[in-house]
Amino acid sequence: MAALIVLVLLGAGISLVGVRSFRRAKTTVNPLKPEQATQLVDGGIYRLTRNPMYLGMLLVLLGWAAALASWWSLLGPLLFVLYMNRFQIRPEEQALLQLFAGEFEAYKEKVRRWL
Repeated sequence: MAALIVLVLLGAGISLVGVRSFRRAKTTVNPLKPEQATQLVDGGIYRLTRNPMYLGMLLVLLGWAAALASWWSLLGPLLFVLYMNRFQIRPEEQALLQLFAGEFEAYKEKVRRWL
C-alpha cells in the first residue's frame, strides 16, 4: 500500500508541476491542440523530461498496478506508454517542430522523452 501512495503522490506532483510550468509560460495545456503552443517550455521540470504530465500519469498507473499486486496490472502502464508515444506525443512533437524548428530539435537532443 505504501508503494501506491508514494507513486500516486509523486505522479500527481510531477504532473501538476508540468501544468504549472505551462501556465506560467502562458501557453496551452490542451494536449489536443499542440499547434496552439505559444512558447517552448524547457525550464524547470522540463529540463528533466519532455513530458512530465504524462510521466506523472504513468506513475499513478504504476501505483495502481502495485496496489493490485498482479503482474497483469502492469499491462495498463505498458499500454499507456505505447499509446501515448504513438498517438499523443508524436503528433505533439510534430507540431512543436513546425512551431519552434531548431529550438525544439536542440531541446530534443538534450532532454529525453520520458526520463
